[in-house]
Amino acid sequence: MTRPDTPRPRFHLAVPVDDLTAARHFYGTVLGLEQGRSSDTWIDWNLEGHQFVTHLAPERRAAVHNPVDGHDVPVPHFGLILAPEAFERLAERLREAGTEFVIEPYVRFEGLPGEQRTMFLLDPAGNALEFKAFADESHIFAT
Repeated sequence: MTRPDTPRPRFHLAVPVDDLTAARHFYGTVLGLEQGRSSDTWIDWNLEGHQFVTHLAPERRAAVHNPVDGHDVPVPHFGLILAPEAFERLAERLREAGTEFVIEPYVRFEGLPGEQRTMFLLDPAGNALEFKAFADESHIFAT
């Protein structure tokens, strides 16, 4: 565990994709992530300082969903907690790119601890991403 006075650790996450060219377009062009090292079977991405890797894996398993706040949330999923302004900029960027949302940007848990803007989308390989912005970041782990 990290103490409050130490830098946050970076995470490493690898996800399967069935088409590296489509992944390169989506993560590099649509989301605007900086590409790092790559090979014929994987690509490293800079996800706000975290090492995110797309690995070629043509075999995919069926998705699972859980109900949250009246929506079917895809599981597994990953993403970032953004500042509200960055969330709105990303939502607009995704709309301009013609992204089809699994769950359109909206306010979840409105008026409650943990109120947040959230949106879900799929990458070209079907990996679910969630981006969110809390009304009050001190409520990230509020119960």
